[in-house]
Amino acid sequence: MSNHRPANKKGPKVGSGGVRRRRLEGRGPTPKAEDREYHVAHAKKKAREAEEKRQEAIKLARAGGKLPAYLKLEAGHELISGRNPVLEAVRAGVPLTRVFVVPGGTVDERMEEAARTAAGRGAPVVEVSRGHLDTMTEKAAHQGIAIEVPPYDYTDIDTVVSDIAEADKTGLILALDSITDPHNLGAVLRSASAFNADAVLITERRSAGVNGTVWKVSAGAAARVPVARETNLVRTLDHLKSNGYFVVGLAGEGDVMLDDLELADMPLVLVTGSEGKGLSRLVRETCDQVCSIPISGEMESLNAAVATGIALYEVDRRRRKATA
Repeated sequence: MSNHRPANKKGPKVGSGGVRRRRLEGRGPTPKAEDREYHVAHAKKKAREAEEKRQEAIKLARAGGKLPAYLKLEAGHELISGRNPVLEAVRAGVPLTRVFVVPGGTVDERMEEAARTAAGRGAPVVEVSRGHLDTMTEKAAHQGIAIEVPPYDYTDIDTVVSDIAEADKTGLILALDSITDPHNLGAVLRSASAFNADAVLITERRSAGVNGTVWKVSAGAAARVPVARETNLVRTLDHLKSNGYFVVGLAGEGDVMLDDLELADMPLVLVTGSEGKGLSRLVRETCDQVCSIPISGEMESLNAAVATGIALYEVDRRRRKATA
């Protein structure tokens, strides 16, 4: 009889079908302590979230609490707040639906005129608490008064061109290429009104629209200068060129300095690009000329609205000089 014993090999004699391998893979990464319901960190997280909600509720209560239904704005409506912006808007004939006034505060002639004029136009005057108006204006410096305005009524470029032709004017249109800051749009409208521009052209996408901020910054100019909104800026500029307009872009590196612009007394479209990227490539290629504003070498560039205002002033100055 042989004393040889078979080797005692560890492990199964057949495959496990990957069971052991899957067991070694585990159940994914270990959850954070605060996400494990049985962990003390989870209880602390819940307590922290509850405290944050409580503090938010306190802030809301101090601000006037949840807004009553009658104070909520209609869809698309905006608020203009502050005594000077409200008065300028009312004087300019901005369409409005309601006036909100905080009673008991200091009332001056601006508030009285704004409320009286608005009421004369059929807009109801609604008394609100200061906390509620804080909430409605998102903590803006409302000075106890605000007006509700409906969505802006945009025009189109064909209407602008037709109105200019009927008025027998040498057209001056501002086009904004990807200007997304409503403060810039409001400032451009203000300059447009001051220097006799006929309209401002914006696009439906990648452009600031006329909202409460624009109404406020424009100081009523949004009611005096029409804003045309089109889908494609390049196509609209080509359309204007076919109607006899020259297109001049504003850029740091241009073909001509603003002082030497000879197209000022022609039907003109001034195009301003965004502060970061300037004129887009296709818009620049569409321009008949690209014009630069001479500035100090210590300053790299100008704010888009400032550059537009300077160019508008120069064009208006040349036109007034030519007709003097």
